[in-house]
Amino acid sequence: MLKVFLFSAIIVGIAMLLLSVRILLKRNGRFVKTHVSQSKAMRDRGITCVQSQDFAMRHKSPFAVKE
Repeated sequence: MLKVFLFSAIIVGIAMLLLSVRILLKRNGRFVKTHVSQSKAMRDRGITCVQSQDFAMRHKSPFAVKE
């Protein structure tokens, strides 16, 4: 049981180290922004976040004309 725990802890540690290589070695390293609202290419195409669209639809403008 202890061998399995140590083996899994080592594997998780290696994975964390490999995931953080870019941040540790690059000056002012940061994770890549993958959210739709933070991507300039998506904003240029007019693609927005689903959460933002949902918020806009749920909170309609008080100045909107009721039909």
